[in-house]
Amino acid sequence: MQRYSIALLPGDGIGQEVVAAARRVLEAAGERFALRFDFKPYDWGSDYYFQHGVMMPVDALQRLREHDALLLGAVGHPDIPDHITLHGMLLPIRRGLDLYANVRPAVLFQGVNSPLKGYAAGSIDLVVVRENTEGEYAPVGGFVHHHHPAEVAVQTAVFTRQGCERVIRYAFDLAGRRGGKRLVSSITKSNAQSYGMVLWDRVFREIAAEYPGIRTESLLVDAAAMDFVRRPSEFDVVVASNLFGDILSDIAAIVTGSIGLAASANLDPGKRNPSLFEPVHGSAPDIAGRGIANPLATILAAAMMLEHLGLDEAASAVDGSVRAALASGAALTPDLGGSATTASATAAVIANLG
Repeated sequence: MQRYSIALLPGDGIGQEVVAAARRVLEAAGERFALRFDFKPYDWGSDYYFQHGVMMPVDALQRLREHDALLLGAVGHPDIPDHITLHGMLLPIRRGLDLYANVRPAVLFQGVNSPLKGYAAGSIDLVVVRENTEGEYAPVGGFVHHHHPAEVAVQTAVFTRQGCERVIRYAFDLAGRRGGKRLVSSITKSNAQSYGMVLWDRVFREIAAEYPGIRTESLLVDAAAMDFVRRPSEFDVVVASNLFGDILSDIAAIVTGSIGLAASANLDPGKRNPSLFEPVHGSAPDIAGRGIANPLATILAAAMMLEHLGLDEAASAVDGSVRAALASGAALTPDLGGSATTASATAAVIANLG
């Protein structure tokens, strides 16, 4: 029996509920495919912050490196500023473990309605590959004359050739594996940001020349945002900086039905460190504890985790079970226009696994 150590980071709000749901699905998949998952829960997050003044302990990364993969729910609390929760836990994990490729698929599943007219199941199927360790989210900058009338804030975006090259190359490799359109769309704002984004454009052209079988396009982010609504079915693999990838992947989630279906993988493709898998939806404190949170994004993230671990058969089974549960209507939670609960949607997925 193959054995894997999985760190569970439920975090805040509905993160507690959806990680528990994904754990049940992984346990069911383990029974079917003779896999053993040793789960190690960590109580880090906002409650930990209220007790200790930090979101996670100083040796957190060292402890996480002992696992094969990490599954996170959400971070965020209405009584803590978001920049503290994000920079206190999620971003340090991404940077500290060098999880440079943030992969966010967006698929219009059967049984799910897009808010856009004229799109059938499967007609939208794209992946946003977001640079995950530098760019606009690099913690470079500071305050001068803090809290005075003449206060100055400086926030610096960081673009390195290595950072651009490796995430762009990952996007081209992914487009080759996906088949289909074999298209990579690069998103910048290089007409206005004439250093970092110009470097990105130049690196993109250089790497594109190494992949003659992959088509390319380069779009400014404002045009890309319009096209995600105007022509989402034409995209395949989209590669973008930390900020632009974050924004565009949320648009992609909405045009494919709900952010409650948006899974993501924070990858170290070289597997030097454990990769982190999570839903995109956040902690949603307004519905936390009510049993109506959509668990499917986290379950789909767990499927991505299985694939990253090389467990392709189990990954395909979990992904297919989610698709079947959606197509039957049994997993349509309120965000999808249905009445399924977290528990019943999870049970529907597990039933299809059997």
